Amino acid sequence: MKSLGASVGIAAILAGTVQPVLAGKEALNQYGVPVTNGTPSGASQAVGYQGYTQGAAPAPAYSVPGGYAPQAYYPPAVNNYYGQQVPSTYVQPVPRYAQPAPVQPSQAPVGAARPAPIVTTAPQAPQDNTNWARAIGSRPAAVAQTPAFLQAQGAAAPAVNRQPVAQYQPPFTVVPGYNPYIGGANDQLAQARRRPGDGGGDVLDGAAPDDADARAREGIAPPSGLPRTFQDLMRYLDNREVDLVPIPDRWRLLEGLGIKGKWYDPYNNNVLKGDKPIFDDWFVLLNVISDTIYEPRAFPVPLGIATTKRRDRNDLFGDPDQVVFNQNLITNLTLIKGNTAYKPPDWEFRLTPVFNYNYVKVEELGILKRAPDRGTDRSDKHIGLQEAFVDYHIRNVSDRYDFDSIRVGIQPFNADFRGFLFQDNQFGVRFFGTRNNNIFQYNLAWIRRLEKDTNSGLNDIGEDSREDDTFLANLYYQDFPVLGFVSQATVAYNRNREESFFFDDNDFIQRPASLGLERPREYDVTYLGYNGDGHFGRLNLSVSAYYALGEERGSTFTDEDSDIRAYFLAAEPSIDYSWVRLRGSALYASGDDDPFDDRSEGFSAIFENPQFAGADTSFWIRQNIPLIGGGGVTLSQRNGLIADLRSSKEHGQSNFVNPGIRLLGVGTDFDVLPQLRISTNFNRLDFNEPDVLETVRNQGDIDTGIGWDLSASAIYRPLMSQNIVFRLSYAGLIADDGFKALYQTDDEHFYTILANLTLAY
Repeated sequence: MKSLGASVGIAAILAGTVQPVLAGKEALNQYGVPVTNGTPSGASQAVGYQGYTQGAAPAPAYSVPGGYAPQAYYPPAVNNYYGQQVPSTYVQPVPRYAQPAPVQPSQAPVGAARPAPIVTTAPQAPQDNTNWARAIGSRPAAVAQTPAFLQAQGAAAPAVNRQPVAQYQPPFTVVPGYNPYIGGANDQLAQARRRPGDGGGDVLDGAAPDDADARAREGIAPPSGLPRTFQDLMRYLDNREVDLVPIPDRWRLLEGLGIKGKWYDPYNNNVLKGDKPIFDDWFVLLNVISDTIYEPRAFPVPLGIATTKRRDRNDLFGDPDQVVFNQNLITNLTLIKGNTAYKPPDWEFRLTPVFNYNYVKVEELGILKRAPDRGTDRSDKHIGLQEAFVDYHIRNVSDRYDFDSIRVGIQPFNADFRGFLFQDNQFGVRFFGTRNNNIFQYNLAWIRRLEKDTNSGLNDIGEDSREDDTFLANLYYQDFPVLGFVSQATVAYNRNREESFFFDDNDFIQRPASLGLERPREYDVTYLGYNGDGHFGRLNLSVSAYYALGEERGSTFTDEDSDIRAYFLAAEPSIDYSWVRLRGSALYASGDDDPFDDRSEGFSAIFENPQFAGADTSFWIRQNIPLIGGGGVTLSQRNGLIADLRSSKEHGQSNFVNPGIRLLGVGTDFDVLPQLRISTNFNRLDFNEPDVLETVRNQGDIDTGIGWDLSASAIYRPLMSQNIVFRLSYAGLIADDGFKALYQTDDEHFYTILANLTLAY
């Protein structure tokens, strides 16, 4: 019986179910699992199929009371291979065709004989630093010892014993003279039971006989006559025509097995995607993205100031129709040092240049360029540097890889979950890290804003940086106040000292804004914020709240010092029903009810990019609508939501004397197919305090109603990934009394159509 157990143990080792421990002696239980002090053990790193690896440490499984290997022992409250829950007692394993009944502890025989530990010496691996992987050739398949097979061989089928036994019985039936690895009398039947097209695998009825447990369930005899030393193993492998391939590291294991990746295939082993190092533990990651936009649109525009193409018009408003084409080619190259599978990288160097071409066609003169002789269309190109930073991993602070890191250079930063306060790629220094097993994450950042290219919106490193600094600290708290919800506290201080005049590439004034006294000004403002994102049961919820306080020197309308006191609130609840999500949206940004007092009460962000209420598929958020007849400012910014009367989001300063805005909306997301999502949004927009608009337009009784913003979009991903994404959306504005009073329109149809194709490698 001991020799049989030893054969089972060696078979399990060589079959790959248990990796050998490379030092010392171990006991094997009846399944061939090594047991040390009552604990089954195995190598933690398996190389190849049935392979050996050097330096692997034993991995504990479960403890066996008393330090022995009882017959068919299961720990409490586990499932056996029939899916039945088995108590902590003796259970006689039987072949798969019989269904055993669980045995209660009271039925266990008192003083049942326990098998003595079987001791064997594990094969010794070579004493060098080489990992070994083996490519296995074909070999005869094994045969399950079913009753039909045994009857065909002249043997009686085993009786099913559903009661516990006191004596050790092997969990398989032994057929004399049969060895599934060498062949023999049963080899012809084994060949007949192979799957069609299988060149020599050992798969029978879905079970691989290389697994000791599978052999036990199938009633298959264990292999015999296998090598017991490393030298015997080498001779055995030579006879079996099995190759040993040395590999330099674990990342090239697939190459050692003959599986080669292709540089253009991002889904398989690819050195350009960081799947294996280029040298030592340095990895390179290359991403290339093509982002193409075609956008017909119509919104109010002024008639040419000096001249116009249409001599029959003498009012303020011109033809609103326009067409925009924009092409970005984004190339991202990242060099990383360190094992990033389970901890942050030690070093990261990233460079992201963006190549842009844009074209705009309008119907009025003086819209694209201040000089009317520049025509009604414009094409431009620019290369912007959107990322250029170094990231250094300072230290780990726990065994769960909580860490501290620093990042210096042009980098992306988002102050909150939805991009309400600041979301941009700017130059900065950022300390960040985690604590308490990633429950807490923190950021400490200083950001110096770069000048933007006017027509592409990308960074322009050829210009001097702006005198605009942001100092920010935030803390994320996972699972607070409830499990599944993340809370974040933010403190941001924005210091602006831009006192000089600045004109953009199209010769329009940007700083100071052409509004009110049109004089340079400075401001210091601190934002105190709370943001949350997650769910309460089935209810998904995202919330944001900010309070802005500070001082501006040289207010927009009085040229006197003014105290900044403004606030912002937003919430988006949603709930999912199968493939449908229902959303609600609510937002309130305070407005200033008296532009001539010493308080500036209109909320203005640093650089917003809101992912809210339809985002850039919304008409109001997508378009920068000019305030015609009220100065060179816009009601809202492109990819912006707050009505803060800036000259532009890219070049202008924050303005805290504005009418404010409120939004109420509903929306839906339909996941029609894994490749297709359809979304709708229905938003109501209103000004909070129209007094500022009445002042700049010298016009009384402007209503608060902006109108109804209706939009629908479809996102199609043919590969069910982000490699190919096509997006098509339509949005229109049904103007209300306030908007009509500003633009004197009753029947104009204002719209935006967005066709966007993204290709990613």
